[in-house]
Amino acid sequence: MIADVWTIMWKEWKELLLAQGSGRGGLVRLGLMIGVFGVFMPLQTGREWVTSPMSLVFWAWVPLFLVVGVVADAFAGERERHTLETLLASRMPNRSILFGKVLAAISYGWGLTLASLLLGLIAVNVVHGHGELLLYPPLTVVAGTVLGFLTAGLAASVGVLVSLRAATVRQAAQTMSFAVIAIVCVPVAIVGALPRLFPDISGLQVQAWLINVNWSLILVAAAAVLAVVDAVVLAAAMARFQRAKLILD
Repeated sequence: MIADVWTIMWKEWKELLLAQGSGRGGLVRLGLMIGVFGVFMPLQTGREWVTSPMSLVFWAWVPLFLVVGVVADAFAGERERHTLETLLASRMPNRSILFGKVLAAISYGWGLTLASLLLGLIAVNVVHGHGELLLYPPLTVVAGTVLGFLTAGLAASVGVLVSLRAATVRQAAQTMSFAVIAIVCVPVAIVGALPRLFPDISGLQVQAWLINVNWSLILVAAAAVLAVVDAVVLAAAMARFQRAKLILD
């Protein structure tokens, strides 16, 4: 099964790198992503890119954004290119096909994020280091790596689930966009509403709470919740992957 999963992953990666029917389309997109997230944004942010705990937001958000950009093509793209029937008629087990596509999307988003963070660290040290070696805090590295992987896993699992039934890549991408808006905007709206819901709590009290809170415990809890959600969504995608029905669609 592992060999079959690697085969599907390699197939997906080749299609990503050779996007839009050109040997340069996917590579250009890859270069632009690394340039924006690995050079431009770090240099604009400065030393805070490395030292601020808010960089965890980047670690968690960027894999989501990157995976959403490619995972809609997982099955809807095969359907549009009329290659889905050939794939489903192969000897590949259902789980190998599904896991291969999910892991390809995760490795793209998560791997590109880690590469951008490493490049950003180098760029910030070169331009803003002023002779001092700047490094990400250990907690940020561990938590960001884990959360980034789980966030990429969530986007990949949801994307594959959506792409399984979408008639076109555009339809799958639109559905995924609505899902991302809900995932990102709902928490932001809740945080923005807190001052109105709890007017007696001052900004200084919130700041003191943020300083004293056990972030390690919160991050472990967040990772555990994400892992459970990832497993549930992936199980739903596995249940929805019905080869005979997909061939007839």
